[in-house]
Amino acid sequence: MSGSEHTRTQPLAVVLLSGGLDSMVTAALAQEAGFAVHALTVDYGQRHRLELESAARIAKQLGLIRHTPIALDLRAFGGSALTDAIDVPKGGVGDDIPVTYVPARNLVFLALTTACAEAAGARDVFIGVNALDYSGYPDCRPEFIASFAETARLGTKAGVEGAPFTIHAPLQHMTKADIARECARLGLDPAWSWSCYDPTPEGLACGLCDSCRLRKKGFAEAGIVDSTRYKA
Repeated sequence: MSGSEHTRTQPLAVVLLSGGLDSMVTAALAQEAGFAVHALTVDYGQRHRLELESAARIAKQLGLIRHTPIALDLRAFGGSALTDAIDVPKGGVGDDIPVTYVPARNLVFLALTTACAEAAGARDVFIGVNALDYSGYPDCRPEFIASFAETARLGTKAGVEGAPFTIHAPLQHMTKADIARECARLGLDPAWSWSCYDPTPEGLACGLCDSCRLRKKGFAEAGIVDSTRYKA
């Protein structure tokens, strides 16, 4: 549904739109569920800045009613291969929390998305976290999402006045193959999104970082062609 077709009877939701595959599918699922979607994208100084272009492209392709990019430069803190001079690991997905973890990223971003929702009069927040095929980030787990929902209830005017936020994480228990299938079912072009943490100077996905490996594995297991251009 395009922005021009939005009606006042349609409920409003704010989606955290990174520009990655998961957030793209999440935004489309929010639309499918009947929400008018306002997307929030955070420019946090990430090295894979192509995802910011992807977020704008996704918002346009889906006809979202609004897309708000904001800058919050987490390079001031560092502590992650995505925001500091630390090499992005290419050896495969391991069992430990990798150096691509950005300290408290989803905690910070969900707070921003909830603030955006409260200001806009929305009570539904969508985030594309996934706790099955992922890199082990603690802020992607169901218990974190549940805990944040309670924090939002306690820490907002809407919450204390009896209109709490619902935090939707529709991909929470999906595999990457499930997400690839949803991408195809929803008629989305995978190439609209960007997942790679360490793109080449030519704008190709590296194919070897955790995010690329998980994405490639998901599309392969689903038997669906990923239109993303990979170096490896």
